Amino acid sequence: MATAMKLFCLDATRPLGERIAADAGVPLAAHEEREFEDSEFKVRPLEGVAGERVFVCQTLSGDARGSASDKLCRLLFFVGALKDDGAAEVIALVPYLAYSRKDRRTKPHDPITTRYVAALFEAVGVDVVVTVDVHNPAAFENAFRCRKVHVEAAPLLVEHFAARLAADERVVVLSPDAGGMKRAQRFAAALEERTGRAVELAVMEKQRSEGRVSGEAFAGDVAGAAVIIVDDLVSGGTTLARAARAAVARGARAVHAAATHGVLGKGAAETLALPELDSLVLTDTAGDPLARCPSLGPKLTVLGSAPLLAAAIAALSGAS
Repeated sequence: MATAMKLFCLDATRPLGERIAADAGVPLAAHEEREFEDSEFKVRPLEGVAGERVFVCQTLSGDARGSASDKLCRLLFFVGALKDDGAAEVIALVPYLAYSRKDRRTKPHDPITTRYVAALFEAVGVDVVVTVDVHNPAAFENAFRCRKVHVEAAPLLVEHFAARLAADERVVVLSPDAGGMKRAQRFAAALEERTGRAVELAVMEKQRSEGRVSGEAFAGDVAGAAVIIVDDLVSGGTTLARAARAAVARGARAVHAAATHGVLGKGAAETLALPELDSLVLTDTAGDPLARCPSLGPKLTVLGSAPLLAAAIAALSGAS
């Protein structure tokens, strides 16, 4: 007999949750979130979940609705409540997984927050975690001992560019740092397969220490080409801005940028307003990028991630 399922979405992620529910063809289950005077809260399901497979959606990007830590804590407490209520399986849909950038020690005594977050998920009883374009897939696999589903947004981004690139223009995919080269290679291969055209690769050096970014080495020929900078997320925008300027300085005809998570912290709008960057495409996994940075509207395209997450729900719902 198939296990009954429910889909919950916490308030801070409600707009995206509603789109996921619509694409998945299931209603959002009812829950309650109550705030107390001292900033504590209570979150609970308003429907029974005993013996059911339960999906809970909460993205973990900080914004006006709460910090990444606030949203993480709320998600963990809700999962705990579901497990206490007898849920047979709890699947956390986390479009943007916070704290995943710190996945190794780069200085003495550094924390490895990816592993600590994984331990918290496991402590409250998460059975499966679903996320989109985590910063380091290998670290994600190693940190989480529960079942993992890693969703890639590349198909959305590839379709966006396949519809907009001129048939006769030379295309180069640029990784803004060496660590993202595999991501750039996968994107270039997918774009090449989709369009039937050759797609070249380039990479730029990047070193980060105490918030300062440095490195000027650049490998690849971008002269006269349409360059697509590919990254997993955009926070302050410095990495993209450096890569865009470097590409233009080396003769790029046009520079576009594509990333999954539009975290877009303080100062990002000003940093990304540079004339060397012709367009920017992001998804809505970390909330609405246009709401965060409305001034980027003329050059920003936002792609919906709901179909990707709805497909993950369908695949997991069909699992025994």
